[in-house]
Amino acid sequence: MNLNEEALMVHKEHNGKLATIPKTKLTDAHDLSVLYTPGVAEPCRKIHENKDLSFEYTCRGNMVAVISDGTRVLGLGNIGPEAGLPVMEGKAVLYKVFADVDAVPICLDTTDKDKFIETVRYLQPNFAGINLEDIESPKCYDIEDELKEKMDIPVFHDDQHGTAIACAAALLGALRLVKKDIKDVKIVLNGAGAAGTAIARLILDLGATNLTMMNSKGAMYEGMDMSRINRVQAKLLKRTNPDKIKGSLAEVAKGADVLLGVSKPGTFTPEIIKSMNKDAIVLAMANPEPETKYDAAKAAGARVVGTGRSDAPNQVNNVLVFPGVFRGAIDVRARKINEEMKVAATRAIANMIPDDELREDYVIPGAFDINVAPTVAAAVAKAAMDSGVARVKVDPEEVRKDTLERTKKLHLIMGKVKSLFTNE
Repeated sequence: MNLNEEALMVHKEHNGKLATIPKTKLTDAHDLSVLYTPGVAEPCRKIHENKDLSFEYTCRGNMVAVISDGTRVLGLGNIGPEAGLPVMEGKAVLYKVFADVDAVPICLDTTDKDKFIETVRYLQPNFAGINLEDIESPKCYDIEDELKEKMDIPVFHDDQHGTAIACAAALLGALRLVKKDIKDVKIVLNGAGAAGTAIARLILDLGATNLTMMNSKGAMYEGMDMSRINRVQAKLLKRTNPDKIKGSLAEVAKGADVLLGVSKPGTFTPEIIKSMNKDAIVLAMANPEPETKYDAAKAAGARVVGTGRSDAPNQVNNVLVFPGVFRGAIDVRARKINEEMKVAATRAIANMIPDDELREDYVIPGAFDINVAPTVAAAVAKAAMDSGVARVKVDPEEVRKDTLERTKKLHLIMGKVKSLFTNE
C-alpha cells in the first residue's frame, strides 16, 4: 500500500480526522441543568455585561478557525472549497496535537474577496484567532490586511508568515553554523508569491541588507515593469536588490551565500549551486517536490541544505510555527500577531539549538521536538505583551511550562485511546 492509498483508507475509515467531544461529564439531570438550561443563562448574562468574558466562559478562548477558499491548495492549485477541506482538517489536527489549540476547519464557497472578508469578520465572536490558509495571491494580501484592520483577534496567513518564520529560523541556524552574519551575506530568493514576499519581509527585519528576489522572468528590481508586480512586491523592491542587478537565476546566484526557494521543482541545478560562495546555504522549500533534492545539493557543494520534506534533514516545516504562535497569542488574548511576535518566534526556534550542537544536518529543530511549541508560545506571549497587543499579562515561563504540560498530557491520552481509533 503506497502513501496515497493509505491516506484514502484512513480518511474514509474515520470519516475524516476530527471529532467533537465534551470537556465535562453529562450523566444526569443535574449535569444537564448546569451545562444547559437553566444554568447556562448565568455565563450568558456575564458575557452580555463584558464580551471579553466569552474567552473565559466558552470554548472561544482556545479556538482557532482555519479558513480557506480552496484557490491555492498545497501543490494542487485552485481545487475548490470541498477538495481543500482535508487540508484544513489536517491543520486543525496539528494545532491540537502540537499545542493543544482547538481548531475548526472552514472552507468558504466563494472566491469573491469582499464576500470572504465579510463572512470571516462575522465569525469573530466564535474564535480567539483566524488562520487563513491556501488563498491565491495577490488576493491573500488584501484579505489579510483588511481582516487585521477590522477584527480584534489575531489574523495570520500561515502560507505567508508560517513559512517565513520557519525559513528564517533555519537560515539563522545555518548562518550560525557557517559563522556568517545575516547583514553581510548575499541572499537570492527564488519565488515572489505569498510565501516569498513574507520571507523577504522577515529576513529584512532580521537585518539582511543584500537580498534579491527572483520571479519567473529573472531578477526583480525597483523601476521594473510595474505591470509584472503587485503592491507588496513593489514595496519590497525599495528595500531589495540594492544594485538593481538584472539577469536569470543562474546569473544572479553566482557568488551568493544563500539561495532560498519557494518556486518550482528542479530549478536549483547543480551548476547553480556550484557557482555559489563557499559554505553555501540552500533552502529549497517548493512543496511537495523541492527546487533541489537534499543529496543533489550536498553533492554540488552546498554546506547546509534544507527542504520541506520529512525524509531529509533540516525540514523547513510550518508545523514548527503556527501551533506555538497561536498558543502564545491565545494565552495573552492578543488582538493581533504583529512583526515583533513573528521575529520573536523566529529567534525562539533558531536559538533552540545551542552553538555546540549545530551540524550541517541539524540547523533547525525537528517537527516532533515537543519543546518547540512551548518555546515559541512563551516568546510570542512576551512579544505580544511588550508590544502592547495583549489583553492580559502572564508569565512567559508559565506559558512555556503550561504548553509543555498540555502537550505531554494530550500525547499520553492519545496513546491510551489509540485502540479506539485503530481497532487494535
